Amino acid sequence: MQRFLCAPMPFMNKPFAVLSIAAALLFAAPLHAQKTVTAPASPQITVDRGAAYYHYGLAHVYEQLAVDQGRSDYATQAIENFKMALNADPSSPYLQSGLADLYFRLGRIREAVEAAQDQVKKDPNSLQAHTLLGRVYLRSLGDGATPQSAEMLQLAIHEYEIIVQLQPASVENHLLLGQLYALNHDTAHAEAQFKAAQNADPNAEEATLSLARLYTDQGDLQHAVTILAAVPVTSRSAQMESALGGLYDQTHQRKLAIENYRLALDQEPDNTDTRRALAQDLMQDQQDDAALAEYNRILTAEPQDAQSYIRISDIQRRKGQYADSLSTLEKAKTLVHDPMDLNYIHYNEAIADEALGRDDAAIAILTAAITDTNHADNQYTDQEKGNRAAFMENLAELYRQQDKTADAIAVYASMIAMGGDYAERGYQGQVDSWRDAHQWQKATDAAAAAVKTMPSDVSVALVYAGQLADTGKPDDAIAIAKSKLGGKNDREIHLALSQIDTRLKRWKDAAAELDAAEPLSQKPDDKEYLIFLRGALAERQKHIEEAEGFFRQVLVMDPDSTMTLNYLGYMLADHGLKLEEARGMIQKALNADPQNGAYLDSLGWTYFKLGQYALAEETLHKAVSRIKTDPTVHDHLGSIYEKEGKLALAVAQWERSLEASQKSLPADVDPADVAKVQKKLESAKVKLAKSSAH
Repeated sequence: MQRFLCAPMPFMNKPFAVLSIAAALLFAAPLHAQKTVTAPASPQITVDRGAAYYHYGLAHVYEQLAVDQGRSDYATQAIENFKMALNADPSSPYLQSGLADLYFRLGRIREAVEAAQDQVKKDPNSLQAHTLLGRVYLRSLGDGATPQSAEMLQLAIHEYEIIVQLQPASVENHLLLGQLYALNHDTAHAEAQFKAAQNADPNAEEATLSLARLYTDQGDLQHAVTILAAVPVTSRSAQMESALGGLYDQTHQRKLAIENYRLALDQEPDNTDTRRALAQDLMQDQQDDAALAEYNRILTAEPQDAQSYIRISDIQRRKGQYADSLSTLEKAKTLVHDPMDLNYIHYNEAIADEALGRDDAAIAILTAAITDTNHADNQYTDQEKGNRAAFMENLAELYRQQDKTADAIAVYASMIAMGGDYAERGYQGQVDSWRDAHQWQKATDAAAAAVKTMPSDVSVALVYAGQLADTGKPDDAIAIAKSKLGGKNDREIHLALSQIDTRLKRWKDAAAELDAAEPLSQKPDDKEYLIFLRGALAERQKHIEEAEGFFRQVLVMDPDSTMTLNYLGYMLADHGLKLEEARGMIQKALNADPQNGAYLDSLGWTYFKLGQYALAEETLHKAVSRIKTDPTVHDHLGSIYEKEGKLALAVAQWERSLEASQKSLPADVDPADVAKVQKKLESAKVKLAKSSAH
């Protein structure tokens, strides 16, 4: 019989093999049935270890059958045999805890808890029973949003507090208790447990990562960085390097993040999540070629990754490779499943088409995108609203460039209907549209309507104030703006007042408002914009060196600030200074926004100053097509025609310049510039007359 029990099982089918073990146990039982012993500690209790062994083994057989075949009757048999094993050896702590564990494995949680609690009553120091109770409570936690979940969390914490006392050297238990404390928002105790895990094993990586996550969740990012950075580079795992890279991202230390992501990939080159983070940072750091290489590596590993195609298209568009960008977006379009991703693709298709001068194609894409995302009940999520607003603003801008003011106004009206910040932007767009068309009263009416609809909105009030200042009511404008002071929007108000004063040529008042805004400008972007406005104020006063200094300060803070690159580049070129540098600045701004009429005008005028008249004419033709009502652009194009001997064309442009000046706001026109254009026009007409006479 013993030889039979030890021989290999001949059955290939698993259930039969299990049943054979059961049969063997049945045959073996009589060999042990009569061998009873008396437990030394309790003479009253008879222990039959042979029967206990037999029923324990049979219980496991039935448990396996229950798992393999999904039959509840086998689960019942497993439990009954375990109980019989316990009856045969009632003093066995192993069997007592084992029954509770069997209940847990079979999903009978209530009985598992009762059995484990009963074991704890018999033996308060039973690590196995406390561990089982802790596991049961962990399994019952849920999402923490219900009273039952909150109760389970407290019970789990209680059990693991006991467990770490019974097993103080267990890193795993300290970590788990720390995570439970963190879930209970008990940061101090969570921190203590994570540090206890570190003390138990100074090389425990998860303890260090848990501490870093805890500080991150508290918003103490620098402390989290310090924890991970303190680990020697030679001891950091790929997970640590990647986590440190993520922290450097959050603390705006992009170059350090790039370095850590690369170190992580040196250890785990197949980790595409880390590679995506690296590629994204390289893009943001303007390292387009390096980013492109990383996205191509991702596609080698995951050829169906739509996001990599989308990012590659972004890089191609930034490089001015618009046709390639559109081709890449077509590949991405076949792979995306999320409607939001498809919206993003449509948006970028429109941008690429616009950059290629295909405004009608861009308008068609944006119009279709707005229609496709329309909901009959007019109910949208915040993300859906954001996407629709982006489509609408881009579409309205295209209409404005085509002088389709009514169409632009209608699109902005749809934004206004969305409410909140979208309404504010919609009203601002309507005001700007009417201003583009030199419809000053309609612009003022739109601003007044915005104030009536949104009387408590400070930004809307400032738009109205600016419009009043431009249309001959400066005192009313300043009074409205100042009436809003005394709240969280004071910085915005001081900046608006400064710009009103600048347009009114009240230089000291404008400077004083910027001074008032300075202590309220603490964020890097806020400081950058304030310095930009100081530069613009200096330039308006013809303080060119001072203005240049301010603009260069901005470019140190943000080398990619397009408005600063254009403003400084144009100012230098207009004064005949540092022309090649000016051209480079403007070209960089134009690369980021290829169809910007103001940037095109700046570049065309710089070409003119450099004596490159063919390039100047080509570029200014594009500028005029984008901003037809700007007197300066027509003057610039007229000057080029004069240089090229095309006097009739020059006369036509200067006449349009004067006509546009007459329709412009006083703040947008320098009488001295108008006089110069008038003089050039008269001189050209005289030359034309003499030429015709001969």
